[in-house]
Amino acid sequence: MDALQRRGIREDLVQYQLFLVQADGTSPQQTEKRLKHLAEEILANVAQHLVQYIWQEQPFNLKYHPEKGDVPAHIGGSTQFGDNIEDEWLIVYLLQQVTELFPELVARVEDNDGDFLLIEAADYLPRWLNPDTSENRVFISRGELHILPCPSKSSLVGFSLDVVPSLAQALALLSAHPGACQASPKIRSALKKRLQGYPEKIKNNLHRAHCFIPAGIASVLAQRPDLVAPAVSAFYLRDPVDLQACRDFKIFPPDTRVLTLVTFTRCLYAQLQQQQFTPDRRCGFNLPPPSHPLHKAHDLGMKLAHGFEILCSKCRLPSLEPDAPVSCNPQWKSFLESLKKNGYFRGQLEGSAVYKELLRSAEIFFKQSVGPKPGFLSAGEEVLQLLHSSPFNLEELKKLETQLPQEDSDSWLDITAQHLEQLLQERSGGIADVGSKSFSSAKQKLRVEDVAEKGKETEEDTRKEEAGYSLVAVSQGMKDFLNAMSSHEGAEPPWCSPTQPFCFDPDSMASALDRLLGSKDEGLDSDDLDDDYDDDDDGDDGDDEEEAVDETGEGLSDHVEKMGTETLDSLKTYMDQMDQELKSTNVGQSFSQMNYKAGMDNGSPHSPMGDGPPTEEGGVDETEEEIQPLDIDVNLVANLLESLSNQAGLAGPASNLLQSLGIQLPPNSDPS
Repeated sequence: MDALQRRGIREDLVQYQLFLVQADGTSPQQTEKRLKHLAEEILANVAQHLVQYIWQEQPFNLKYHPEKGDVPAHIGGSTQFGDNIEDEWLIVYLLQQVTELFPELVARVEDNDGDFLLIEAADYLPRWLNPDTSENRVFISRGELHILPCPSKSSLVGFSLDVVPSLAQALALLSAHPGACQASPKIRSALKKRLQGYPEKIKNNLHRAHCFIPAGIASVLAQRPDLVAPAVSAFYLRDPVDLQACRDFKIFPPDTRVLTLVTFTRCLYAQLQQQQFTPDRRCGFNLPPPSHPLHKAHDLGMKLAHGFEILCSKCRLPSLEPDAPVSCNPQWKSFLESLKKNGYFRGQLEGSAVYKELLRSAEIFFKQSVGPKPGFLSAGEEVLQLLHSSPFNLEELKKLETQLPQEDSDSWLDITAQHLEQLLQERSGGIADVGSKSFSSAKQKLRVEDVAEKGKETEEDTRKEEAGYSLVAVSQGMKDFLNAMSSHEGAEPPWCSPTQPFCFDPDSMASALDRLLGSKDEGLDSDDLDDDYDDDDDGDDGDDEEEAVDETGEGLSDHVEKMGTETLDSLKTYMDQMDQELKSTNVGQSFSQMNYKAGMDNGSPHSPMGDGPPTEEGGVDETEEEIQPLDIDVNLVANLLESLSNQAGLAGPASNLLQSLGIQLPPNSDPS
């Protein structure tokens, strides 16, 4: 509950803070000056990576935040990343680099999941660490993940579980004992694996594509490539009211279309490319046939034009008075000096064309990164302002069509089954591959051996494969799951290791079939009673508290045996009474019942049918009033198989449940 109360972050928002590790002994004014200077240095260092980057919703930004309550003065910000989760992880990479370059700073980052960095290393976290105990304990310092520990016998450093440290206390402990607070190598390795590929991944995440767009849009994007993001978002989230503005295209007429190269992120490109959209006939966007070599460029340009038209139709034309130059900002001068010191201008002469282009990109980055000011323009207003302040030459734009660079391949949109399996394996540490790998390897092995040794047909191979799957395992797996001991945090499915070879026991299969066919004495289904005590120790995971519970359970075994008879008699009484109430209804007809007729033919002594002959008048014999017990196993398996059949090979509740239990069934080869 405490974790829920302290999480007030929207779903697609990431918040980040940078604190001074040692801020004691300095006045608030000195701390503010130092933090603001550090913010300028940080932005100058990350500018080389971010000036050309296109953010999905909001950019990385840093502002000074004075001390408030128990939160010390710091610099930080928040970024809405929308559907592009890579924006969030790019910020994590930036924080890692910042704390490595500036050791006096410690970073903290959270989203609506809380300390989401721990999710990447969930398999290696200490047992005491969970969302309720991680508050103010997870930081990035000197480029490494740090987790404030709990005191133990080997070390008294840390805070007990019943204590939520304040940020000041956490920073003090982190400063005094950095080694003891460093996360384990496996946890740090898991985080580094997630950040693997940066900073090269920043450029690799961009995608350039040819688009036929109105000349006004081409002119705007030439000055502000980042404005493609809100336009794609406007098209992606359009509604019928938005499309009313696209019937006549008053702002961006389609007759001015030119071919140009547009830079997207992969997420933005996928959102635009994968949407099927037919424009209104009145809008003027006529697309060539799909076989035309420029069909994709026309289609992308048409969608992008709709996005810009929707974006601008919601805005009024802002004042044509130019904004105050960025040089008026008191922070700009020191920021520019930091850029020069960090080699941002690549040795270009001041005043050259390349220098001016880099300077313009730096000004845009600075305006976005220092945080929006009161009265800032929306994306649509910025587009309109650029459109009216920078007139374009249509003839010049058409001449540039012959000089366009080659567009990037979008083959990354297509993913093979093997690549998907590999990604799932990497992201889940092998859990996502439960059963599938062993099934595939066993299938391949059976086919190779059978073809080599016997030369049988494919149908015979398939029968041998399916013979290795036991429906009894489905029933038993469900029982094991239901009977397993679980805590208040929920039940954990008994994952089976994909490295374990599949084993088929014909004796157990025959025994189970005998029981399914009703060839043994059965009164009250013992599965409902005995199995409750068979697997009490299955949930033992090594905790001291659970070991104590197991020892206590062994001491109570005698008491359980004494109570067994009373429990059985009491439960049977209730069951008999329930049977009497239900025998006059049709409830039992919806379930499969035991095959007692087959049992009588085989001379089975347990048949509940009487020895007397049935009545000739077709009335209900006294023996027919006996309630035939239901076969739980048959009904369970039948319902699961029916659900799997209705899924038609797709993912669904039945397949997900069986996979979580480590049970993999072969595909349904019966067309009926």
